[in-house]
Amino acid sequence: MKYLFLQYPKCSTCRNAKKWLEANDIDFTDRHIVEENPTKDELKSWYLRSGLPLKKFINTSGNLYKELKLKDKLPEMSEDEQLELLATNGMLVKRPLLIGEDKVLVGFKEDNWKEELKEV
Repeated sequence: MKYLFLQYPKCSTCRNAKKWLEANDIDFTDRHIVEENPTKDELKSWYLRSGLPLKKFINTSGNLYKELKLKDKLPEMSEDEQLELLATNGMLVKRPLLIGEDKVLVGFKEDNWKEELKEV
C-alpha cells in the first residue's frame, strides 16, 4: 500500500518520521504541507476517517497558532469554520500526517506508527 506523507521539511519531527518510513521500507508519496496545503475537503475526509477529534489536526505549538490567538478563537468556531481555517495555511496543520486507505496518523510517535503499520 502506498501512503501520502504530508510534512514540512524544516520540521525535525517530520524529518525523523521520513527517515523512519524509509528505514522500514514503507512506500509513500511526499507532499510539502505548505507548498501544497491540504484542502478543506481533504482535511474533512482525513479527520472523519481518523476517528480523532478535529483538535488533533491543529498545530497548537506553531507560531501562527499563537499569532492568531486561536486558543481563544477555536472553541467559538464551528467544525466547518475550523476546517476552512486549516485549509488556508499548512502551518496551522499538525504534522506530519500519514494518510493511507484505511488509516490516518497525525504527528509522529515511533511506537504508535510501528503498531499501526506493523502489517505493512
